[in-house]
Amino acid sequence: MPAALRPGGQLGRFELRRQIGQGAQASVWLAWDDMLQREVAIKVMLPEEQLDHALQEARAMGALRHPHIVPVHEAHVEPGLAWLVMTAIDGCTLAERLRGGALPAQQAVRLCSEVLSALGCAHAAGIVHRDIKPSNILLDSQGHAHVADFGVAARSQAGHEGVLVGSAGYISPEAAAGAAPEPAMDLFAVGLLLGEMLCGQPMRMAVLPELAMARAREVPVTWPANCGQDVDDRLRHVVLRAVAHDPAQRFASVSAFEAALQAWWQPLSQAQLELPGDGSQGPGADTLAFLLRRMRQTGDFPALSDSVVRIQRITASESDSVHVLAAEILKDVALTNKLLRLVNTAGFLHSGAGEVSTVSRAAALIGFSGIRNLAMSVMLLEHMRDQSRARRMKELFLQALLTAMLTDQLTPPSAERETAFLAGMLSHLGRLLVAYLFPDEAQAIRERSDGTDLRSETRAAVQVLGLSLDQLGQGVARSWGLPDSLRLAMHRPEGDWPRRLVPEADERLRWRVRAAGEMVQLLLNHEPVHSETALRQYVASVAPALGLGIDAVIEAVQLTRVQLSGLASDLQIEPSPHSQARRLLGEDPAGDTTMVMPPPPARMADLLSAGLAEVTQALLADSPKLNDVLRALLESLLRALKAQRVLLALRDARTGQLGGRLAMGEGAEALSRRCTVDVTAKVPADVFAAACIKGLDTLITDARAPDLRPRLPAWYRDQVPVSFALLPLMLKAAPVGFLLIECDHTLQLEHAELSLLRALRNQALLALKTAH
Repeated sequence: MPAALRPGGQLGRFELRRQIGQGAQASVWLAWDDMLQREVAIKVMLPEEQLDHALQEARAMGALRHPHIVPVHEAHVEPGLAWLVMTAIDGCTLAERLRGGALPAQQAVRLCSEVLSALGCAHAAGIVHRDIKPSNILLDSQGHAHVADFGVAARSQAGHEGVLVGSAGYISPEAAAGAAPEPAMDLFAVGLLLGEMLCGQPMRMAVLPELAMARAREVPVTWPANCGQDVDDRLRHVVLRAVAHDPAQRFASVSAFEAALQAWWQPLSQAQLELPGDGSQGPGADTLAFLLRRMRQTGDFPALSDSVVRIQRITASESDSVHVLAAEILKDVALTNKLLRLVNTAGFLHSGAGEVSTVSRAAALIGFSGIRNLAMSVMLLEHMRDQSRARRMKELFLQALLTAMLTDQLTPPSAERETAFLAGMLSHLGRLLVAYLFPDEAQAIRERSDGTDLRSETRAAVQVLGLSLDQLGQGVARSWGLPDSLRLAMHRPEGDWPRRLVPEADERLRWRVRAAGEMVQLLLNHEPVHSETALRQYVASVAPALGLGIDAVIEAVQLTRVQLSGLASDLQIEPSPHSQARRLLGEDPAGDTTMVMPPPPARMADLLSAGLAEVTQALLADSPKLNDVLRALLESLLRALKAQRVLLALRDARTGQLGGRLAMGEGAEALSRRCTVDVTAKVPADVFAAACIKGLDTLITDARAPDLRPRLPAWYRDQVPVSFALLPLMLKAAPVGFLLIECDHTLQLEHAELSLLRALRNQALLALKTAH
């Protein structure tokens, strides 16, 4: 091994950090690229005869651009040594993942589809990988697949000398016989890969390479007799077709393979959402049919009068937006359901609207006048003759709203947040419909249920109605034409809680909805003084599957209960004095109606979001004042990050250097006067200048580290904070300033918080552009 190949060694401009892979002819290292200030993966070819392979792999991968192919950035060749510089994938190989056993069928199919998508790109370029196996599939931190190692890739139908290429356990019969490279060889290996993911073991037994090659040529692949899990017959058929001994019996192309997986996936999703027997037989189907007839005669369950009044006011306004209207509609379960039902009717779908799964889009399609008419067409709870039933409906509304709000809080900031809210609300659809349309049956379900958990309620509903409340809600949602994505999200997953993070986003949302519903039930069952202990025990068992910390979930529950209390007051939902529903508001129905759980501390992401909204609002003013916008921005950073000081530096037009312009916090003015960063020199003088010239966002968690001190600006070394963040302001790839945030504590930023911080920085840039 060359002397440079050790941790801390230098390979060109790259510093080797640690070895992350080793093969017979190459090793893979995690390295640091000091020029571009990023981590990379470096594949080093050692034997002299591998140098041509390095260039071959670089050229093959360099010609491909695909999100599921590991990109190669550079290739270097020296006497006796060659290396490739690639993107570093933060995760593990599929081989390492499979050491933990088989994967769930849907996850296996998704990963297989991603590998096929990558190979489709390669095959379209005339490149056959020839070595698809678990160790060459990298899984990133989000669980997505990336195809690596094109070291033995070849052009299909290129000149071929009959050399056997591939790994013994995954090579196709024709490749083992020395045939010229063909895409079918890759598809065969992907079939073996899919079978291994489903079974948790290789499809072929491990034997000596010579014997393995002979078996690959002669013995067809069969399904392992001791496969560790039951695999759907149709999916097993897909695998066996992919690994057929005769290439003519396999899938003809990547697209044909992908179509077979899609055909398996779609019916599975549909089956999850439909009643047994397609709803055409059994007592459950009869109940659903009767309920739908009753709904046609009775109409939708009623809305809250205050919601209707406020919606009338908003739709009469000339300044309120669709998003303001959507937020108001989401507060009322009845109006939300009526709107979604209306926009997913055949008339709207045929008009080109497509499936609508968000209230915002539905409101935009219907328009303000349509929403006004819709609100007036829904009977009001206050007008119901049976007031005890009306109170019961209000209490169920509170449960649905809290489930929706909690699901929303547990969902990271993204475009799916409104879908998450709706999924949580609609998970109560069956319960609400039975309470309104079948009050006697609803009472019977409550009497037969022990009231401790949702499983007891499910058993009672099946005894009384012939189907569960979840199945009932699914049947009605299907009859309304609600999108499959929304119906799947509201469909409660069964079984024990997963012990590890649920990898698929759609499945993770279903488990979040289930967690929210179960926590709402737990709050109903426990007096407020005891609920936090019970809640913490429950959250400890579910947090790993959701990828959330225990404290974060508890904080989300506290926040939503406070929000629900305010919302209930706004909507005039007043549970009866001794109703258990008061526990949802943090009140004790047996004693004084005071809040037991205090408001949670404001989270950094929430404060940054609020600051971003304030700055954006200031920018949208008719005549925004630059100083006012920038001061609002600095104040938001100071408050959200609990910073000691924040500073905005801008470029001096005369000298070209960056100097302090605005500052806030203790000692901020002195910092602003001292601040000067030279970005005109060819060689950056310090870490501040380097970060600004290169446009690199920099977070230093230990600013007082001895090895960092010499790299800091001279004017900064005497009063160094515990940690700091520096965000350059760049216009046309040139630095025009920077934001400096100093903290007397260790500043830790999660991905969402860092994204919001960068968004605020971008607003500062926008303010500067607008001013000029």
